Amino acid sequence: MNAAPADQIRLLDVQALDVRLSQLAHKRKSLPEHAEIDSLNKDLTQLRDLLVAAQTEESDTSREQTKAEQDVDQVRQRAARDQQRLDSGAVSSPKDLESLQREIASLAKRQADLEDVVLEVMERRESAQERVAELTERVSSVQTKTDDAIARRDAATKQLDAEAADVAKERAVVAEVIPADLLKLYDKLREKQGGVGAARLYQRRCEGCRLELNITEVAEVRAAAPDTVLRCENCSRILVRTSESGL
Repeated sequence: MNAAPADQIRLLDVQALDVRLSQLAHKRKSLPEHAEIDSLNKDLTQLRDLLVAAQTEESDTSREQTKAEQDVDQVRQRAARDQQRLDSGAVSSPKDLESLQREIASLAKRQADLEDVVLEVMERRESAQERVAELTERVSSVQTKTDDAIARRDAATKQLDAEAADVAKERAVVAEVIPADLLKLYDKLREKQGGVGAARLYQRRCEGCRLELNITEVAEVRAAAPDTVLRCENCSRILVRTSESGL
């Protein structure tokens, strides 16, 4: 393949711009905010699960407290009715009086036991409420940190995308004047060779693979016409001659 020396030099400009595009893409992908957001999202998921569990416990104990208070009220009302019967004198039989008094005493003990249950449930409910409040605050705090990290990531991404767009436009301008067959070969080699398709020959060393040409290779390069598109014998990349090639 042949191409004007100036076009081969322009290929190095395209290569430099492609390297810059790769660097920007890598930087975009490697922004520290990505890992930060992932970590914060994991924390959020765990905290939200804990919050749901605490809210469920608070709801369960609320219903349990309501039920226990209703049980206490029912016993209290029954005891009040029995006490009213006792105080009214409607029960005159000694046996019935004794039975009524035993029932009032039993209801009093039952009420006391149920009131202890109410207190125990209230304590558990208050503990659950405190846990809900604590976790709600923690979720809010982590969400704020997440929102901040997302905002920073988006700002950095926008800046990198804008720079990449400018570089891509510049590449398009430079690549437009390069012969299509030369550019096609370069793109093919760049894809195959890890992003570098053309390299400068500097002081008899290929800057693509960093290996120095041997005596025979140097002689072949010297003998080649200026418009001959050379390839590095070691890495197969397009080898571009410049005034600093050391030939």
